This record gives sequence, C-alpha cells and structure tokens, in this order.
Amino acid sequence: MPLARKFLFAGTAILILSGVLFLATYLHGQAYQPVASDVQAVNQLSPEAPPIKQEPCLHCHIQGEHTNLWTPTSRWLVFGTLGLVFLFGFYQSASVWTQRKPFKPLTKHAYEWVDERYKISGPLSEIANKPVHSFARRWWYCLGGITAFLFIVQGTTGIMLAFYYKPTAAEAYASIQFIENEVYFGAAIRAIHHWAANGMIVMCVAHMIRVFVMGTYKAPRELNWVSGVMLLILTLAFGFTGYLLPWDQRAFWASTVGTEIAGSVPAVGSLVLIFLRDGWGVTEATLGRFYGLHILVVPIITVTFMLGHFMMVRRLGVKRPL
Repeated sequence: MPLARKFLFAGTAILILSGVLFLATYLHGQAYQPVASDVQAVNQLSPEAPPIKQEPCLHCHIQGEHTNLWTPTSRWLVFGTLGLVFLFGFYQSASVWTQRKPFKPLTKHAYEWVDERYKISGPLSEIANKPVHSFARRWWYCLGGITAFLFIVQGTTGIMLAFYYKPTAAEAYASIQFIENEVYFGAAIRAIHHWAANGMIVMCVAHMIRVFVMGTYKAPRELNWVSGVMLLILTLAFGFTGYLLPWDQRAFWASTVGTEIAGSVPAVGSLVLIFLRDGWGVTEATLGRFYGLHILVVPIITVTFMLGHFMMVRRLGVKRPL
C-alpha cells in the first residue's frame, strides 16, 4: 500500500508539472503570434514569394523588437517558480519517505561530499567562528566593510557596463549614449557605478580618519596602515582612470589637467606623463591605456592588497577604543 501510494503521488506530480510547463509554453507562444495585417501587407508586396510564417519569439530574439516582453517574462517567472516549488516539495517528501530520515538539503550534501575529500571544514570554521567584540559592532567600525562592499558593487556594475562599452575614440561616447538610452536599466547601472565610486572614496577616507584618530596605525599594526594607504591610492586611481572613459569634453580636459599635475613631479614627472598618456598628448592611445588600467591592472592590485589587509586585521584583531 505505501509503495502504490508513492507511485500514485509521483504520477500525479509529473502530470501536474507537465500541465504547468505546457500551459506556460502555450501562453508564451501566443504572446508572439504575428499580426494578420502585417503578414498580409508583406505578402502583397511579394506575391511570388511563399507566405511568411512568423515564428514565436522571432520579434525579441532575431528582429530585435522589444515589444510586449514583460508578459511572457512574468508568465515564465510565475509558472517557473511554482514548478520549482512543487519539484522541491516532491523531492523533499520522497527523500523522507524512502530514507526514513530527516530531510538533508542538497547544499549540505554537497558540502559534506567536498569536505570528505578536501577537509575544508576545519579552516572554514576557524575563519567563520572568530568572535567579534561588542565595541567593534558600532557603526564607525563598519566604514572599512562598507568600502569593501562598494568595491564589490563597482566590480559588478563595471562588468555589466563593459559588455557594451567600446574603448575607441570614435565609439566611446556613442557607446555611453547607447548604454544610457537603449540598454535596459543601462542608465541605472551607470548611475550606480558613478555614485558607488564617489561613495567608495568617501568611505575609504572616513575609514582612514577613524583609524588615525583611534591610533590603530601604531605597533603592531603598522603594515595595516601601509596597506590601507595603498588601498586609498588605488581607490583614487580607480576614479582617475575611469573619468576619461566617457570621452567627452569634461573627461578629456580633466584627464589632461590630471596628467599634467602628475607630470609636474620633480625628476620623474616626464616619465609619469608619458606612461599615463602613452605619448605627449591625450589621444586614443591614452583612452586605451586608461581603460586597461581601470579594468585590469588597478583591480588586480587592489584585490591583492585587500586580501593582505583583511588577513592582517583578522590576525591582529580590532584595536580597542581609546
């Protein structure tokens, strides 16, 4: 009797899930059926050609027409979510019935499988179970963490923007306009990238002011302070190299003035100027160099110093307030 009940439940589950998927597919195809008047008009222009048969989803995937996209998307989200919830419930119930044990999530199964082979539970527990003092939970101790979070936001939004940005003098400004006006949520992503950059600089400076006021730079945390100063310089380098990328008048002249200031350094100023501009003037080569520094060189160095900085803080702990 229990076995028959299991087969009946499994058959019912498969039947319901198949019906849900069939209904979602049918509604998705109906949303993109061609308009009769459009097909007739095209057929009248070329009567000798075979009749046009509009395939579902041809508008959005091939012709690039972004019309009526939210209806099928919402349907797939609703029916897909319901289907996943149903499948998870069916799997959980079947696991309990067959194994006669409390349900164990797939994530725990995967973790135990990896830990059995690589023994990662020990190092992870040592990292994750370190206690945090009550004084370190105040908001001014979170400025460094906020800076690290904004760096993650910058990396995420920067990757999104890099899919559409073209680092050439002829197409850089046009690609920015395309992101702003044509890409869905492109203006929002660029705004987040812009304001998160400003916030990262502000939070980094505020964090260093807090560290200086509380004397956290003193022994044995000297290297923490040195790595923090390097991270501040790298944060400013992020802002400086990214400012030229829109390739408009403001970016061009701001980069010109900034590189001239760097070129005024005694003894090595000319070398610094030529390195930054890739020549004596701000040209397309300068744009390519700034782009490479912005998305490759500076991020790699920043991540390296961040890992070292976090390891030092973890090893020495947070300094008690004065």
